[in-house]
Amino acid sequence: MASATLSTPAKAGIRAPAVPAWVWALPPVALLALVFLYPLALVVQQSFQPDTGGTSIRPYADVFASEAFREALWTTVWLALASTAGCLVLGFVLALVIAFVPFPGARAVSRFVDVFLSFPSFLITLALLFIYGTVGMANGLWTDVTGAAEGPFRFLTTPWGVLLAEITYFTPFVMRPLLAAFSQLDTAQLEAASSLGARAPRIVRQVILPEALPALASGGSLVLVLCLNEFGIVLFTGAKDVTTLPMLVYGKAILESDYPGACVVAVVNVLISVGLYGLYRVVSRRAGA
Repeated sequence: MASATLSTPAKAGIRAPAVPAWVWALPPVALLALVFLYPLALVVQQSFQPDTGGTSIRPYADVFASEAFREALWTTVWLALASTAGCLVLGFVLALVIAFVPFPGARAVSRFVDVFLSFPSFLITLALLFIYGTVGMANGLWTDVTGAAEGPFRFLTTPWGVLLAEITYFTPFVMRPLLAAFSQLDTAQLEAASSLGARAPRIVRQVILPEALPALASGGSLVLVLCLNEFGIVLFTGAKDVTTLPMLVYGKAILESDYPGACVVAVVNVLISVGLYGLYRVVSRRAGA
């Protein structure tokens, strides 16, 4: 009994060997590889396998030489850049109003911006269709007032309609970091500038805008990445003459059954997206986001 009693503390002091950190990392890494990396690897592999068999870069040569790919790449780039510019301007103005112009319900509007971020993109497109579609409210009101056979609003199925939908949907992604930055702005600076006779435009330009630049850069980079990969808005607007890279992937895979070509376009789109995401991370890190 005594020996058993004396040995208990010694046994209690024995610690199990520590499990290496890489062992705990194995399950999430394996899950990530199975769910994401393996399908991506299959897409890359398929992009080097033409329908004639074997392994070749012929699918890349065919896609890069096609006029459809060049037009889709250009459309994707200019739509993404124009949408990002529109979101930056509109988001900055709206965030200024919400943060610095006192009006009833400002806090509720700010909360709604957070809720808006959870909306699917096609929902915004459907709302625009109800307003500006061929049989939408605007055209219906026009025909009722003028007696015309059809209304004048037919831009929604053009690149301008896609641009309007993307700006409408992605502007809150710029407003959110801006509102966070404005909430930390020292109001004493605004009061000092106002007491020195500075008007509102000068205060915005010299006091508010410098503080907002990091948030603008971060939000703009994120919107650029999202616009580059947007599929639902282009699809639901019914813009037949607007073909972006995601739409080209859809067309080649579903409509033409050209899977190697679709995979080539998908690989190009992924590479551009990863590059822009890297830019977004750098800008966010420097902005302290």
